[in-house]
Amino acid sequence: MHSFNPEQAIWQTRREFGEHGGVTPSIERSATFTVMEPGTMPEIFQGVRGPDKGGCFLYSRHFNPTVDVLDRYLAAMEGTESAVSTASGMSAIACALLQVCKGGDHIVASDTVYGGAHALLGELLPEMDINVTFVDPSDTLAFEAAITPYTKVIYTETVGNPTLKVADIPALSALTHRHNLTLIVDNTFTPMIMSPAQLGADIVVYSMTKFINGASDLLAGAICASREFIYQLMDLCNGRVMLLGPTMDPRVAFDLIQRIPHLAIRMREHSRRAMIIADRLHEIGAPVCYPGLRSHPQYDLHTSMMNDGYGYGGILTLDCKTKVKAEELMTTLQNEEKFGLIAVSLGYFDTLMSCSGSSTASEIAPCDQEKIGISPGLLRISVGITGDLEIRVEQIIRAVHKVGLVGQR
Repeated sequence: MHSFNPEQAIWQTRREFGEHGGVTPSIERSATFTVMEPGTMPEIFQGVRGPDKGGCFLYSRHFNPTVDVLDRYLAAMEGTESAVSTASGMSAIACALLQVCKGGDHIVASDTVYGGAHALLGELLPEMDINVTFVDPSDTLAFEAAITPYTKVIYTETVGNPTLKVADIPALSALTHRHNLTLIVDNTFTPMIMSPAQLGADIVVYSMTKFINGASDLLAGAICASREFIYQLMDLCNGRVMLLGPTMDPRVAFDLIQRIPHLAIRMREHSRRAMIIADRLHEIGAPVCYPGLRSHPQYDLHTSMMNDGYGYGGILTLDCKTKVKAEELMTTLQNEEKFGLIAVSLGYFDTLMSCSGSSTASEIAPCDQEKIGISPGLLRISVGITGDLEIRVEQIIRAVHKVGLVGQR
């Protein structure tokens, strides 16, 4: 376990107050900003002036004061020099990759990533002459074997969606440094729990739609990295965030600022409940996978990388083998037991369930799903923090008994 405390790091950063002394930051909705002297504006366009260089703002697609507050909190949480918030998790991933790579370059990527990211890597980027090789995220040697003279990036999720395979971030960091590459890590499943930048990642990306937000009522993404890289992303001439324009609305930033203070509390509770549910399912022989179970292949690795006190996360899976069986279980859990909701996404305060192969991983071809360990009946469960825990345990135990998953591990 690591001693880095992301919760404490956030509140050691500068607190921002409202313009009239409010205890929360003001929402700055202005699209454009004035300068007091005309000579200041060319300096902003030239990069001489900016939010961190004289407190100058230009245009809210470039930098916005409210979003800037959120960015500082995120950088503190990750232990990076800087951060930039975007309109979605996919925009964060795409902009980070496209800032590092150009036509003719090559990426080595985990083969078990969110379906949208898999489609970006496997379908769209090759159309831009950026080629990608997919490998097993738990096999560091496979990453190294896939490196070519054109490789620029190694890309992985900390904990794979939906297989829950764990990548060895320190080992991948050492690998990227030996080969002068950039390590980009998606930490959406494990905010607070893991701090990839502290483990050696160069760039950390998030879908803040999920756990960081926690209410499933907005879309947001984040890129956390060095100050130099963030300013590259926001460069007026070639910054991918600036030019592609995935701008975060300041009202969304304000909502996220209000939720970050209780993110640590929520992550501990998601983890606590998921651990107890996974333990009970494991006891009865259900086909459960959870990084906190000693039966998980990367249990020791996960334990060695995680920050102390936040648990193993809120995501577990049940392999029902067939889509029909998975749908039967989801129907029972939602419509009879009221255990959770059949919906994509994760990190909500209520439990969300989806059959990954036919939903969030459906962009991956069935033959490739089988190869990387996504069975047609793999049920991903994002364990919520509502309801009496013992009642929730009883509900899912009854459901797996009813559909015949007991003793199927």
